[in-house]
Amino acid sequence: MKYFLDYGILKRNKNFRLLFIGQTISFFGTMITSVVLPYQIYQLTHSTLMVGLLSLFQLLPLLFTALIGGVFADRYHRQFLLFFSESIIAIGCILLAINAHLPNPKIWVLFVVASIMSALTGLHRPAYDSIKQQIVDKKDFPAVSALVTSAASFSMIAGPAIGGLIIAHFGVVTTYLTDLATFIVSLTTLILMSNIPRPKWLHDQSTLAALVSGLRYAKSRQELMGTYFVDFFAMIFGMPTALFPAIAYTHGGAKTLGLLYAAPAFGAFLFSLVSGWTKHIRYHGRAIAISAGLWGVSIIFFGLASNLWIALFFLCLAGAFDAVSGIFRSIMWNDTIPNDYRGRLAGIEMISYLSGPKLGDTEAGLVAAAFGVSFSIVSGGILCIISVIGCCYIFPKFLHYRSKS
Repeated sequence: MKYFLDYGILKRNKNFRLLFIGQTISFFGTMITSVVLPYQIYQLTHSTLMVGLLSLFQLLPLLFTALIGGVFADRYHRQFLLFFSESIIAIGCILLAINAHLPNPKIWVLFVVASIMSALTGLHRPAYDSIKQQIVDKKDFPAVSALVTSAASFSMIAGPAIGGLIIAHFGVVTTYLTDLATFIVSLTTLILMSNIPRPKWLHDQSTLAALVSGLRYAKSRQELMGTYFVDFFAMIFGMPTALFPAIAYTHGGAKTLGLLYAAPAFGAFLFSLVSGWTKHIRYHGRAIAISAGLWGVSIIFFGLASNLWIALFFLCLAGAFDAVSGIFRSIMWNDTIPNDYRGRLAGIEMISYLSGPKLGDTEAGLVAAAFGVSFSIVSGGILCIISVIGCCYIFPKFLHYRSKS
């Protein structure tokens, strides 16, 4: 049983149990909305450009609020920040449902509300990451990381699929209201959490000074910088999701596209079910570097595969290695970052793992346009491996980091 997920933390820690249940359900709803928003925009405009602009409108405010949200998470009550941000996002679901119910839904409402909801995520995520460290014992960090990875992977597989079914059978309005219902569950679990103290630091610093001190702390820790840059470069060079539509076009169309998007999450989910062994690993930096390198290897074979099912296998394998990297990054962050810096560094982490895939889409699209889809994927995998090796050379303390717990 030591090789499987450890659910013991859910039994003995009430606050984490409530947090885990609520956040898993609300993230499931978020994955549903991630399908209905672009669907409705394309339905109203028949423009792929407008769909692409939606991602840009969601990313830009998030880059700003993630840093501010990190400072707030180290200054204000994290439980309240979670409740506040989710309440506003829930109101956003209501506005989207009302707009969808109109005879002529307004495009500008979709963009404005989606941007606001994304901005609130920048306040939510640092508070979520830092409150986990606050309520969980250090010895339980590996189990918590594996559980969170498993739940997120499952939501990323099932959420979009169920979202598509709800849209098809009940319409866009019901789909938005379904997301609203998941936030109501999450808000209820947040209310039921008890004895979460308010942070006692940062009250003598301005927001800018607190942000600068967080950036300085991150810069001073090679092992942390290594985790950020390895993930960042791996996502830029080895994340070919922008090419999935082109690949699907030659392998069966829309039904294949869904398989391509689901495959990495499916691989991550399967791995997370047997991730119990990760708590016995002490050299976390090496584990991150090796798994990121193997992600690149898997992407190379994915790009070379001519058979769809072989390609999907390597895409699943890539997702599994990404899950390994994610679990050890989370353990390493919680293991090395003091709680009074946890929120600010969670904001930095958020920018790292959100901007990498977006830039990766651009990189993959440009190279594919110039040299072809297969060349773009294979070269990206090679550059991923090279960049991981480079990060290990530049940040030796990252490579040789050993957990003391």
